[in-house]
Amino acid sequence: MQYRAEGIVIRSMDYGEGNKIVTIVTDSFGKTGLMVRGAKKARSRHGSLAQPFTLGEFHYFRNTGLGTLSHGEIIESHHVLREQLELAAYAAYAAELTDKALQDEEAGRYIFEQLKACFASLEEGKDPVIVTGIYEMKILQAAGYGPALGECASCGNAAGPMALSPRTGGLLCGRCRSRDPYALVLGDGALKLLRLFAGMDLGRLGNVQVKDETRLQLKQAMRLLMDAHLGIPLKSRSFLDQMDKFSI
Repeated sequence: MQYRAEGIVIRSMDYGEGNKIVTIVTDSFGKTGLMVRGAKKARSRHGSLAQPFTLGEFHYFRNTGLGTLSHGEIIESHHVLREQLELAAYAAYAAELTDKALQDEEAGRYIFEQLKACFASLEEGKDPVIVTGIYEMKILQAAGYGPALGECASCGNAAGPMALSPRTGGLLCGRCRSRDPYALVLGDGALKLLRLFAGMDLGRLGNVQVKDETRLQLKQAMRLLMDAHLGIPLKSRSFLDQMDKFSI
């Protein structure tokens, strides 16, 4: 059967002497794997379509299992994301997270649009911690682990300082914080932004200026949520952690 879809390359690997196998997130058919024949050859028509982070239109044949690319056109190459180390690291994290955290059917049109907006935001120079934090929240929600951030998960109290408790699936107020000794106490700014993450479409993200302390809390909060609910070892996240160490 022949398919046509817009897709974003989230993984690319060599296969044989001249071919590549790519995984794409599409606007219509979730995640799918494609053989791109001759992609490694210098004069390949489709070599650029097999590059990580590329947004393109893919025409392919597929019955079961791996499909085969027949034709394609680049919509946005996102070459900047591959050329700058920091951007490449964050884009690779978003791509690997999408690949490892979601089943094929979970990566629907909404995730396609959010990843598309994630890459565009990174390329536009928006804060990569904020951009990837929002995208992490979208992945958690798509996987069924979106936290409840409106009120205390234990007593329903909506006032006062709150702490994030991944174990309870949301927030704990001051009276209930003892239920989870590992809960992360959040400042007002971090809590507001975390709630923003949950409801925001990444395509509508503007330039957000965040204090360093708030930025660190947001990063810690998303790390707690990701580890508690997904717990997937990602090479790209380890690389980001190494980058953080060298930037201190």
